[in-house]
Amino acid sequence: MEQLLYILPRGILIGVLISAPMGPIGMLVIQRTLSKGRWPGMFTGIGASISDLLYCLLTGFGISFITDLIDRHQLLLQVAGGIVLAAFGIYLFRKNPTRALKAAPDAEAGTRAPNSYWGDLVSGFLLTVSNPLILFFIIGLFARFNFIVPDFGIHHYIAAYLTILAGAMGWWYLITFIVNKLRRRFNVRSLWLFNRIIAAILFGMAVVGVSMALKQHFF
Repeated sequence: MEQLLYILPRGILIGVLISAPMGPIGMLVIQRTLSKGRWPGMFTGIGASISDLLYCLLTGFGISFITDLIDRHQLLLQVAGGIVLAAFGIYLFRKNPTRALKAAPDAEAGTRAPNSYWGDLVSGFLLTVSNPLILFFIIGLFARFNFIVPDFGIHHYIAAYLTILAGAMGWWYLITFIVNKLRRRFNVRSLWLFNRIIAAILFGMAVVGVSMALKQHFF
């Protein structure tokens, strides 16, 4: 019980800290919550949380192997991540927010097609998993909180990773709740502008990331 009490607050805090930085996935969650309703945004966050959990598992069970792999293929990973990010930016830029805004009340009523929720989840997962450099951040958090203790049993490890998942999902639950409360203040024009701004930011991040990766390796 003492070890579980040690794990619980640290795992939840790590899950929140991994999710909290307002990067591309955070902006996508906000955009979907505003345009489609709370649950599409939440399922996007769930997809991101599953990706974060995957990287936490890789960190816990293979730190040296994973970091070596990233070091050897850093350029390829950064370019691939930039391409995924740019694709999301182009998709948002071309998206018509009028239809999404009209569909939002149905999403709130729970009548949205399950396949759409799966699409939100998968896209959230792919966008997050395309940035494996987050492993270094996770390694730092694990070290800072002394999260993985050598004498942990298998049940401690299960509890540890479940608390990380709970912390990450709790963060997205809070964010989508707050943003959804503000959603009705947005009209079609403001949502269209917001879509374009988010799309431009995502595309800009992609260009800067790829440019810095190429500059670092070739110049």
